[in-house]
Amino acid sequence: MGRATVHWGKWLAAGSAVAFTVMGAHEHSRSNREFSQLLTLCRANNNDCLLGTDGTYLNPAAEQLYQVSLHFDRRARVRLLAGQATLLVAAGLFIADLTRQAGGPANKPLSPLEVSEDARAGVARVGLRITF
Repeated sequence: MGRATVHWGKWLAAGSAVAFTVMGAHEHSRSNREFSQLLTLCRANNNDCLLGTDGTYLNPAAEQLYQVSLHFDRRARVRLLAGQATLLVAAGLFIADLTRQAGGPANKPLSPLEVSEDARAGVARVGLRITF
């Protein structure tokens, strides 16, 4: 992989991870809305939520709400898994970008820790340099 591919790919992957996660949260919310409507239907009349021998709701409206809730739940799961996968890709690309340069990327805000020895006092000093 070329340097530019890694450098810009890490940001594309990170943005994709955020986008998939937001889409997954949206689908999860839609699933919850549908399931809440099913619960409201069941609380209003318990007979509307009786199950048949095959495990489906006898009331077609209750079955439809349940199936729509499952549909959005599956979509949410796929999007959240895609978000996690692209987050792993982004992390790998960030690490690859760090190893491509001897000093790391130029836009890194913190320099590495600096360790020095004070021979007079016989101690080691540890410092952190922050560049503004």
